[in-house]
Order: sequence, then C-alpha cells, then structure tokens
Amino acid sequence: MQIGPYTLDNRFILAPMAGVTDRPFRNLCRRYGAALAVSEMVSANPELQDDRKTLMRSDQTGETGIRSVQILGNVPKEMALAAKINVDRGAHIIDINMGCPAKKVCKKAAGSALLRDELLVRQIIEAVVLAVDVPVTLKIRTGWDQENRNALTIAKIAENAGIKALTIHGRTRACGFSGSAEYRTIGAVKAAVSIPVIANGDIDSPLKAAKVLAATGADAVMIGRAALGQPWLFKALLAGRHPRAETFQPDLAEVRAVVLEHLEHLYSFYGTHQGVRIARKHIGWYFDHLPGTMDFKKTFNTETSTTGQHQALEQVFGEMNEPKLA
Repeated sequence: MQIGPYTLDNRFILAPMAGVTDRPFRNLCRRYGAALAVSEMVSANPELQDDRKTLMRSDQTGETGIRSVQILGNVPKEMALAAKINVDRGAHIIDINMGCPAKKVCKKAAGSALLRDELLVRQIIEAVVLAVDVPVTLKIRTGWDQENRNALTIAKIAENAGIKALTIHGRTRACGFSGSAEYRTIGAVKAAVSIPVIANGDIDSPLKAAKVLAATGADAVMIGRAALGQPWLFKALLAGRHPRAETFQPDLAEVRAVVLEHLEHLYSFYGTHQGVRIARKHIGWYFDHLPGTMDFKKTFNTETSTTGQHQALEQVFGEMNEPKLA
C-alpha cells in the first residue's frame, strides 16, 4: 500500500488511540510488525502547541519507520498551523481526526462532529493539504448517525481535496463503540474512490482481518482496541491464514520480557512519577490476556513506586512459572 511517497511493508496499521498510542507503545507494535503506528491525537489549538501534553503526544524522538501524527481541531487555519508544526517536529504523514466520538471532543465540534458540516470538512482538508509538503490522510466514521451515513460524500470531498489515504471506522458517531462495526459502507467507499482505503472497527484476529479485507476490498486494516496488552497481535496478523496464527501467543518468558521492557520505557518517557500511574493501565491490559491474574491487577494498581511495581511483576511471573502440583 502506498501513501504518497511511502510504501507500507504490509496491510496492518496501529490506530491512533488517545492515552494509548504514545511513543513506547508505538515502538512495541512496530517491532511486532505494524506497518504504521499513528500517534494519539494532538490538539491544533495554538495555545497548546508548547504544552507538555501536546509535546509528549507528538514526540517521535528515535522512532524508526514512517511517522504519522494525528491532529484534532475544527478551525482550518489552526489545523494548517498544527500540521506545519508537526512536520517540523519530524512527522512524515499528517492524519486529520474526523472520527473521534468522545463527547468532550464532539461538544467542541471536532472529531466526528465535523461529519455534519461537509463544507467545513473540505475547508479543513484543503488548508492542511496546502500547508505541508507531506501526505495528508483522514480518519472518519460512516456518518453522524444511522440516518446520516455520509462517508461516501466525505470520501469524495477528501479525494478531490488531496487526501492520500482514508481510514473509515465502521460505526457512526452515535454508535460510539457499541454494537458491531459494519463494513458495507467501507466497501461502497472503496468502490467509489481511487485513493487507498483502510478499514477499521472490531478487527481482532487474522481471520477477521482477512474477512474484512475480502468484504470491503480495502487496501489495509487498522487495529485499535484489540492491540491493547498484546502488541504481538501484529505478528499473528502477518502470519495470516497460517494454522497457528489464530492462537498465536508468545511464551511466558517473552511476555515477561516485553512487559518489563514496556514498563522501563514508560518510566523513561514520562518520568517515574507519571510513568508509575500510566503503567497501571498498560500492565492491566497485558494481564487481561493472562489466565488467573485478576487479583494481581488490583494489587499492582496499589503500588506507588517503580520498585513496588517491579517487585509485584517479578512475584506474579514467578508464581506463574512455578510447577503446579497434581
């Protein structure tokens, strides 16, 4: 798949997720095979461009591969400025967020709320495309609600305005993350435009990825919540229809190594105080995929120091390695 001058190694992309796809997690997913890992959304508000949170979210120091930064806002000039700033900071691709369903985002008429204003959609895209000399991509939903599925109209606006690839989450804004994603709309868009189309929503296994690609004709799929706590999912996706792919799980030694490495990178990236707090959710997601560890998550969340977190992890992995009596 091609995005402007960039060729992706495969068809599997890590979705931008607020509070999740920071630099440590993006690097892990890339290592396991993600062709592209998009940053969590960065505000286009000019007053926030030098804010610590904004700088952390757009930090790409030492990243390998293609770097994509997602920007969020509803003012064309501000979005154009944010795109320029992030290109200057090292972004190879700028992604425009018109898919976030969060109430606090939509209340500001940003994210998927923009789908209700097709003229503003065009103005934002044109402003961003003209502002930078790197490819600009767009992420949307199928529409605002079931009665207003306008993804096809938005896709044509995007194509004509210079968007180089389009990601569609198979739900409306009104759906949030409830119910099941539908892929018919994505297929209709793919058939109607010539730019690459990326399918997103409920893709959590090699089999599901293959089915969605076949049903939609999409050029790639984007993986979101399914990657939480299992960055190695991308290795399974790359295995495709191999018999072992559906049940792919690294052994306990590899899981332990990844968890401890991730922990250290969180401390290094955020500093120990914030890193300890942020580690709780990431480590919790890992243990969602390990049997018999629900009580451990409660214990881990009470730890307030790096030493305490390390000791808790070493203890639980040690217990999991102990031979079970018959």
